[in-house]
Amino acid sequence: MAQIRSKPFGVTKEGANVTEYILSNPGGMSVSVLDYGCVIKNIIVPAKNGPVDVVLGHDTMADYENDFTSSGSTCCGAFVGRYANRIENAVFTLGGKTYQLEKNCGEHHLHGCFSRKIYEVKYFGDTLLMEAVSPDGEDGFPGTLKIAVRYTLTDDNTFRMDYRVSSDADTLVNLTNHSYFNLDGGGDVLNQKLRIYASRYLEGNNTTCPTGNILPVVNTPMDFTAGKTIGKEIDTGFSQTTMVGGGYDHCYVIDRARGSSQSICTWATSDKTGISMKLYTTQPGIQLYTGNFLQDCPAPGKGGEPMRKYGGFALETQHYPCSPSHPEFPSTVLRAGKVFRATTTLRFFTGKQCGKL
Repeated sequence: MAQIRSKPFGVTKEGANVTEYILSNPGGMSVSVLDYGCVIKNIIVPAKNGPVDVVLGHDTMADYENDFTSSGSTCCGAFVGRYANRIENAVFTLGGKTYQLEKNCGEHHLHGCFSRKIYEVKYFGDTLLMEAVSPDGEDGFPGTLKIAVRYTLTDDNTFRMDYRVSSDADTLVNLTNHSYFNLDGGGDVLNQKLRIYASRYLEGNNTTCPTGNILPVVNTPMDFTAGKTIGKEIDTGFSQTTMVGGGYDHCYVIDRARGSSQSICTWATSDKTGISMKLYTTQPGIQLYTGNFLQDCPAPGKGGEPMRKYGGFALETQHYPCSPSHPEFPSTVLRAGKVFRATTTLRFFTGKQCGKL
């Protein structure tokens, strides 16, 4: 069974103490989590040539705050909400009332403030439970929201993220984790292989909001169904990738058998380290973001190295962006007194354990 220990990490600008919690299993895998933003700071995976940290992050509390409070925040490793991804024009109508949100991504609202909260922590066995309250009106949303994030590490190198939220008033909810993966442990991710179990994607407009069109990936650079290196068609003049900085920043519609709940949605591998990662989720979509603007991060990455374009890829399991603008999308409305739950699971393998992508 995994063990959990803690140590001080730093102090916020407002004087709050931040603690780092390290979950480690007998096989040598460990996951470090901050009670600031439920940030996944490190995922250390044992590999053929030694342990590899497969997620991007920062070394200090000051760096995380400088990043997360900037206009170009990466949300690196954080739990994000109330609404992960975009709400078009930062406005929505619910129950006949219009709500105006902060415009923090051009004219749109992006991700929200959960990445900057301090969470109360309980831990038992192999599980870390982090809880907080989002008061009515926070980020402009109605309803007081009770938040519970549960992280679990098992002996077979499986890391599970469970979200549970409830509200005392009708509201919108869309939740994800915003880790950036690099299975090489450094450099860019262009030669790492990725398979996405999705035959359709949401077409985006020039501000990265869905147009409402759900298009087939076949015969386009959006197609990862058979697996390919991330860089193979990342910037080939295709309009959808060109307009988001020469890369991917799109929501894929996960292919899921009728009646299934949690199912595989991505499979990534590194030939350099021999590490493979399979990702499963209960959510209907997954946003692939290839770090097209990571170089604009105002804070350095680990070891003081500047963040770099294509330095990591995010796999954000979620509901579809801009759902208030598209009633045909799966609903993100959480009714008063109801509970929203979501689960995403990462499984790590080394060598031949995972098979061939």
